[in-house]
Amino acid sequence: MTTFNTPRTLTKQAATGSLIGLALGDALGFPTEFNDVPSILAKCGPWRAMELPTPAIVTDDTQMTLAVGRGIRAAMDRGLLIAPRLTGPLRAEFVDWYHSPENNRAPGRTCLTACRQLDGDRPWQEASQIGSKGCGANMRVAPVGLVPGLSEEQRAGAAQLQSALTHGHPTALAASDLTARAVYLLTQGAEPMGLVGQLRSYAYEQRSRYYHQWLGNLWTYSHDPTPEAFIARGWDECLQVLERLATALRDPQPELDPCLATGDGWIAEEALATGLLCFLMFPDAPVTALRRAACTQGDSDSIACLAGAFAGAHLGAGAWPKEWAERIEYRSDLMSLAALWDS
Repeated sequence: MTTFNTPRTLTKQAATGSLIGLALGDALGFPTEFNDVPSILAKCGPWRAMELPTPAIVTDDTQMTLAVGRGIRAAMDRGLLIAPRLTGPLRAEFVDWYHSPENNRAPGRTCLTACRQLDGDRPWQEASQIGSKGCGANMRVAPVGLVPGLSEEQRAGAAQLQSALTHGHPTALAASDLTARAVYLLTQGAEPMGLVGQLRSYAYEQRSRYYHQWLGNLWTYSHDPTPEAFIARGWDECLQVLERLATALRDPQPELDPCLATGDGWIAEEALATGLLCFLMFPDAPVTALRRAACTQGDSDSIACLAGAFAGAHLGAGAWPKEWAERIEYRSDLMSLAALWDS
């Protein structure tokens, strides 16, 4: 498959590629989550030949990604993307998801607890789970990286805010910001092999920046002495795992479980790093990247959905087999959001 060295043209349909890739990874990893690699191989056969399940059912990862995307769409229908305009629609989408009969895909405890508490008129900061850095926030943040025309502050602020509504730990905020940043850079034609360096530089630049206009007084619910100290904790943990990722990529071992290098992905920074590792080992073989991500001992569906979001942002809609893309659950919803951001 061609490696692109120039910014994506509109015909690449990066948003379509990213959202469909995310859902495909989610569906591929759904049956393997909570299994170790020997069990997955016994059930699915060789990992390089894993097939998309029939039907191609997704998890809360895709459902929540759609919720974030719809929240952004509603906010931007009213004008520029700013915190007061985004908070209400996101909150409403998360509460709707909480009450939906389709919310039966083993959702995470943090999302369930926070979304239940968001259903009311309390300040959202009181609902946020300040101690949780589960991957449930950064597995859904890809839409923030796909929206064209945002400033760096809008993108970072929206990524962190959508995390903070449920996962208030600073590492969840930083990992969500980095995930959106990676998706954005790949849509713009960033070379995959330079991506980790760009993300590390970004993390250093952002390390002590607290977005007051987007996060309000969230930091005061922690035990940190200042907002800068609060957010720095998250960036420091992300920098540590990005170092592990860089080390793994210097001597990639594609036949070994990626979780052994960068973690099982249940927590935000490890999901980011392991999803990136799967993508970066196979930057021009997106289906292979998804299969490797789904055949892992950790949070396989979230790792694979992140790998799919990155691969699709890089290669566009043509990355995915037509017979897979056409039967993914929620395809029409994914395509309608993507059409807004590809045009």
